[in-house]
Amino acid sequence: MNFHGRVQGKKALITGAAQGLGAATARMLARHGAQVLLTDLNVGAAQDVAHSINTEIGNEVAWGFRHDATSQDDWKAALDHAHFRMGGLSVLVNNAGLVRTGSVEDLELDQWHQVMRVNSDSVFLGCKLALSLLRESQPASIINLSSVAGLMASPNLAAYNASKAAVWLLTKSVALLAAKKRWDIRCNSIHPTFIRTPMLDDLRSGRDDAEMLERLAKQVPVGRLGDPDDVAYAVLYLASDESRFVTASEVKVDGGISAV
Repeated sequence: MNFHGRVQGKKALITGAAQGLGAATARMLARHGAQVLLTDLNVGAAQDVAHSINTEIGNEVAWGFRHDATSQDDWKAALDHAHFRMGGLSVLVNNAGLVRTGSVEDLELDQWHQVMRVNSDSVFLGCKLALSLLRESQPASIINLSSVAGLMASPNLAAYNASKAAVWLLTKSVALLAAKKRWDIRCNSIHPTFIRTPMLDDLRSGRDDAEMLERLAKQVPVGRLGDPDDVAYAVLYLASDESRFVTASEVKVDGGISAV
């Protein structure tokens, strides 16, 4: 495998990194030269992924850390740990999230709040609390995982739509703040469609896996579901200095679905 070093020397914190897009992103960044702190409530799984990365790279470049991304205290601890392990922070990937189906009639208020806490509040806290550390390692990059569901609505995804739309516009606000302050910190959002991750299980609603995956793939113009690395490559670009003139942008990794 050829490690190109596109993010050589970068120091990245990735939330929700025990599996799925977070784990794929951590692997991708490490393969291209970054140190990575994988945070997750499931710290054992995050540490397992970190161990596998270190084994592959042949050096200690990855660490797992327990982190409830909806907790301000946990964010402060995670950022302190990033400073301890990596000597700072230059890339923040706000990836932690969940999907809950339900229309505005079906959802209970506590369900709405749960989705907003995990998908939106966590990004707010990450951006707010990481900025001081990112300023010490400029050029720096914040990458927020939104969704095509933050751009396109569905009657059965009321909370998810709202939470991911919030991430989309919060990203632009953070980007404009950094630009106004003349900080070399950019902030962009990524908007995937259906990606082959454990999150798809939450959309099953009792359907057979093969049937569900086929039905979802038919909705995507290119005719297939995305793979985690399809998103991880977008993160890699936004984390690298190749994207230093890209900020307040939304990157759609959606097989063309948002154009339909």
